[in-house]
Amino acid sequence: MTLLIVGATGTLGRQVARRAIDEGYKVRCLVRSTKKAAFLKEWGAELVPGDLCRPETLRAALEGVTAVIDAATSRPADSLSIKQVDWEGKVALIQALKSAGIERLIFFSILEADKYPEVPLMEIKRCTELYLAESGLNYTIFRLAGFMQGLIGQYGIPILENQPVWVTGTSSPVAYMDTQDIAKFAVRALSVPETHKQAFPLVGTRAWSAEEIISLCERLSGKDARVTRMPINLLRTVRSTIRFFQWGWNVADRLAFTEVLASGQPLNAPMTDVYQILGLEPEQTTTLESYLQEYFSRIMKKLKELNYEKTKKQKPKKTPFKQSS
Repeated sequence: MTLLIVGATGTLGRQVARRAIDEGYKVRCLVRSTKKAAFLKEWGAELVPGDLCRPETLRAALEGVTAVIDAATSRPADSLSIKQVDWEGKVALIQALKSAGIERLIFFSILEADKYPEVPLMEIKRCTELYLAESGLNYTIFRLAGFMQGLIGQYGIPILENQPVWVTGTSSPVAYMDTQDIAKFAVRALSVPETHKQAFPLVGTRAWSAEEIISLCERLSGKDARVTRMPINLLRTVRSTIRFFQWGWNVADRLAFTEVLASGQPLNAPMTDVYQILGLEPEQTTTLESYLQEYFSRIMKKLKELNYEKTKKQKPKKTPFKQSS
């Protein structure tokens, strides 16, 4: 089976590619920059230049492909908007799959997307799910809550560097999941007929509030966090202001997602049926405690090694006085 992975250089996409290669799939990756995707080629993947926002590039990428896993999404640093990548790009991909006669597609959505119509990314995910359901493709949708990997930059690094940790409004508990586990479910779904034309939640072992994550990071790092609370009304004002400028549209759309994280409503779902259908064991899913413990253990060890090397290299200070024998 030849598997095309879209968004393979991203946080989730690279784990999907790694998992698929390890399980023996012939993996092809649609990439905008072959230079940035060189690590995928080293793993054994075939690189095909292309872009969701340039539909004419999709045809060549789909030749000989059996199934597609779409892990692409717009990024904060991108010049492209959420609408361009996560709506127009996905519609173009679905249409290209139909034209190429490829039926199998794994798509990643967001949990509770239908409850936040005022949040652009959530509404786009909801609409894409509906469009996919009407497409006639043999799809599987996984609705995610959040990545554990994102917590490192949000909490781990600021706490280690004594920088402010920003918390907004009433913290919504989120069942974060390791992207390696998400990749495991996605690749497994390719060989499980019961996942055809179905949507499943895909979340971690439990939901964590911002306060709980900060407390855990403090305990594992041995450092106190500098927590700064940002009033949600202030963020709403900022978002409304920058919407007046074209350069601020993308930023404003991303700020809107804080409404989800500050609603106080948990992003979580039962997973018992999902584990049974996919034939996977809950005990094999990474917990947030073990993920952060591994991170801080590795970082603290490295810091100690660097401090040791620094101390060892320091030369004795010269003194104008002779030492007595």
